[in-house]
Formats: sequence, structure tokens, C-alpha cells
Amino acid sequence: MRTNTLRRGLVALLTAAISFGAIARAQAQTQQESVLRIGYQKYGTLVLLKARGTLEKRLAGQGFTVQWTEFPGGPQLLEGLNVGSIDFGVTGETPPVFAQAAGADLLYVAHEPPAPSGEAILLPKDSPIRSLAELKGKKIALNKGSNVHYLLVRALESAGLEYADIQPVYLPPADARAAFERGSVDAG
Repeated sequence: MRTNTLRRGLVALLTAAISFGAIARAQAQTQQESVLRIGYQKYGTLVLLKARGTLEKRLAGQGFTVQWTEFPGGPQLLEGLNVGSIDFGVTGETPPVFAQAAGADLLYVAHEPPAPSGEAILLPKDSPIRSLAELKGKKIALNKGSNVHYLLVRALESAGLEYADIQPVYLPPADARAAFERGSVDAG
């Protein structure tokens, strides 16, 4: 029940925030230029909004169309936002921290509660690794600047290891999966 209420509230907040920002931006544009460009990933609330056409329905009456662009991860989405290829996007809590540390000028509108069960360090089923400490010296695939990056740093710290104790292999999610399935990395 709480999740549905939270989702409804988030949809209302996103719609209001998007409408306000898009209307302000579009006041100087012609009707055919009123396009709201949204970046999304394969998970999260925006996927639901896209699949249901919620934003298209709500914004059509105001003369807007919605253009969706899929990104492989939060860092890539924020780069798209930073260079102006999208107007709005949703990502996890860690990528904006890395992006702002690198000088990106971002505006936070809202946040969703974290989903810590949605991320993990994966090992092949036949891996001899049985503890976090055994990751020392191993190749680990991750999306640089992502929530997974932060998860890995914290997990290593909990095992008494430093980031320098592993061999990070920076790959976007789809490439990391392929490397994991090929056995090119020890974990992902």
C-alpha cells in the first residue's frame, strides 16, 4: 500500500516538476518545438511512466510531446543531461555525487527511497571465492561512478580491503554482463 501511495506521489511530483520546467523552457519556442526529452534506464519509475504513456497523456493537453532516450546507466544518463541531449532523467543516488564532484551542474527535483536489495556483487556459480576478502587481486566489472561502484567500495571496506586491492574493469552494464558471462572477470 505504501509503495502505491509513494508511486502516485512521485508521479504527481514528476509531472508537476516536468510540466513547470518544460513550460518555462517552451514559452519561447514554437508549438512544434515543444518536446520534453527524458532519459531513462531499464529500471525504476520512469520505465512505468513510459510503458503506460502517463506523461504523454498528461502533457499532450499542454502542447508537449515526450521523447524517450534509454541510457545504460546513471553516469551515462547524467552525461546526457550535462551536455543538453535530455531535459530530465532519473538515476540512483550515487551517480549525481560523482558527477557533481567532477563539476557537473545538476538540479535535484525529487528522490525515491533506496532499493538496497536491487544490487549485489555477483560471482560465477563455480567460483572458488567464498568471502569478500577473497576478492583481493580479482577483476571486478562495474559501471564507474554508479551505485554499484559505491556498493563495491563499501563492501571492500567491510572486509578490510581497499579499492586498490582489486582490479576494477570499468564497463557499462550490458558489457559488464557479457564480460561476466564470458569469464573475462571474476565478479561483477
